[in-house]
Amino acid sequence: MRVLDLTHTIREDMPVFPGADTPKLLPASTYEHDGFKETLMQMYTHTGTHMDPPAHLFADRKTLDAFPASQFIGRALVVDCRMLAEGEAITVEQLRPYGDKVTQAEFLLFNLGWDKRWGTEAYFGDYPCVDDEVLDLIIDGGYKGIGFDVIGLDPIADENLTRHKKLFRACDIVNIENLKDLDCCGDDLFWFSCAPLKIEDCDGSPIRAIAWFED
Repeated sequence: MRVLDLTHTIREDMPVFPGADTPKLLPASTYEHDGFKETLMQMYTHTGTHMDPPAHLFADRKTLDAFPASQFIGRALVVDCRMLAEGEAITVEQLRPYGDKVTQAEFLLFNLGWDKRWGTEAYFGDYPCVDDEVLDLIIDGGYKGIGFDVIGLDPIADENLTRHKKLFRACDIVNIENLKDLDCCGDDLFWFSCAPLKIEDCDGSPIRAIAWFED
């Protein structure tokens, strides 16, 4: 079995959404003083490779801890969108080559190739986003989740979070941001896991996104 880690490492100097603080990893106990190591971790729930539930936008919608564990595992498909220029929309044209796999998948993961910009100012550029037709397809498709190798479902400039609101108002689904190495997943269905921390009333959580292939 081949296993791929699709997760960025959490570090104090990592990219974060504009206006957010970077993580703090503070020594709480040390080998020298306490005989063991323990770290006090301080960071936003939407740090690094992370997941949004509907409660991220709406107070009366589902939190991450309210989802069953089965929500976070299933068959995934990577949709290659690397041919798109900056600011260009992700349309159904990018889905057509995959045929029935699009409806067989439980997670749709969109590969913009943007993870190659991680750690640079270019990462915060005008990345392609899904258009209304693709978003409607996702809403109607009964998916467990969608994911991207960019920092948002919406463009950074969209302070209204138009796509987030449309998605989370309509269905109980999770949205994953800041994935990496989606280009290593091929063009067929594979197993995917994206378990978040189980935090009470959780509006979001870093995840460990993993793909595996039964060769």
